[in-house]
Amino acid sequence: MHPQLFIGGAWARPAATATIDVVEAHSERIIGRVPDAGATDVDAAVASARRAFDTSDWSRLPVGERADGVRRIVREFSLRAEEMAQTITSENGAPIKFSRLGQVAAPLDILASSIDVAEATAQETRRTGRYLDYLERREPVGVVGAIVAWNVPQVLIAVKLAPALLAGCTVVIKAAPEASLDAMLLAEILAASDLPAGTVSVLTGGGDAGRALVGHPGVDKIAFTGSTAAGREIGARCGRDLRRCSLELGGKSAAILLDDADIASATSALRFTSLVNNGQACAAQTRILAPRSRYTEVVEAVGEMVGGLTVGDPHDPANRIGPLVSRRQRDRVRGYIELGMAEGARLVVGGPEAPSGLPEGWFVQPTVFADVDNDMRIAQEEIFGPVLCVIPYDDDADAVRLANDSRYGLAGSVFTSDPDRGLAMARSVRTGTFGLNGYAPDPVAPFGGFKESGIGREWGQYGLDEYVEIKAVNGIPS
Repeated sequence: MHPQLFIGGAWARPAATATIDVVEAHSERIIGRVPDAGATDVDAAVASARRAFDTSDWSRLPVGERADGVRRIVREFSLRAEEMAQTITSENGAPIKFSRLGQVAAPLDILASSIDVAEATAQETRRTGRYLDYLERREPVGVVGAIVAWNVPQVLIAVKLAPALLAGCTVVIKAAPEASLDAMLLAEILAASDLPAGTVSVLTGGGDAGRALVGHPGVDKIAFTGSTAAGREIGARCGRDLRRCSLELGGKSAAILLDDADIASATSALRFTSLVNNGQACAAQTRILAPRSRYTEVVEAVGEMVGGLTVGDPHDPANRIGPLVSRRQRDRVRGYIELGMAEGARLVVGGPEAPSGLPEGWFVQPTVFADVDNDMRIAQEEIFGPVLCVIPYDDDADAVRLANDSRYGLAGSVFTSDPDRGLAMARSVRTGTFGLNGYAPDPVAPFGGFKESGIGREWGQYGLDEYVEIKAVNGIPS
């Protein structure tokens, strides 16, 4: 149990008395209890961050000294890597193999690669203008409110915390209620990292804490990852207050199998691209576009792959699919499976019934639908679970049309034996990221979305740029 919040680099008793129970996804047991922060707690965290930014040396330190602080986080995080992986697997049901790679190794890599990017970026650059010389300066944006989702919580924190700290900002993190224990573990890591007082705070809480942080006049920027619906509200509030924001939101991405694709290889890759983290991933490619000439073959291959996935306790490395994060999410996904059947899609494997032999836990059968029309709700709405739609197309142009026929634009991929043809497809699909013969983000490549998938970019140089203001000092001596 965690009775305190981490505010300004120290443990503090919350002003609010309300708490949040954290429930293990596969056993439905309460495994922890954390404070439900309120507006007074947000005030304290923002005030601490504001003082640290305005009056301490943090924002004025050389990048190398701030990088040393992030290196200490990496060192302390590494010491508790397995504990972090096990904690997240308990919270959100991520299979332990994925937790060790995608929930722990990935944020460590993001922290380390962000240091490399920051140290290679000039803080001041002399420019020659049309009429006079000027100095272009990169200055930190200020106090950052970082609000993250529960699906890959430490990745989502790392892509905000690392560039913000390296740019010279101070940060208030608001964790998702479902993923609060890993946030408290991160707070312990931060406490051991010897950062200056006020540099980072970690709050646990629900919507009230998030709204208080978004609307706080002491915050200069909000960095949010979550649903498009919540992102729309946050963007509207930040727009009204003229507060900077970056929004990484939902997706309904397409994996395109061209008629020359190696179906076995593509199907193997889809285990990750489409079903990573039990389908609880914004970049999951849950629409599989298959050519009519090979449609039956693709449906059979995808159905066989999904039907062969082992479902069960996510702490067992033999299981490929674990439970969903909550009862509400499980019921929501089952509802979409029932909807797909009602819409006339053909159920290939899976279904809305609970997997056999699993009386406890928020499990959903991995499900594949065939004969899906792209206008169906199961093809247009983000389900956020292990549900795949196989959609037929006529030719390459039709595949591009279908891939782009979505209000989202986060990710995508194409499978082909012809690299030039694949690259032409990549240039035509309107998404922020795209993969050739697979999909995996790189820690220094920009990540973000078109359309309703968000505003701004994270990771690498573009991620660092989100946390700086650009100043021109005109008329400097030649």
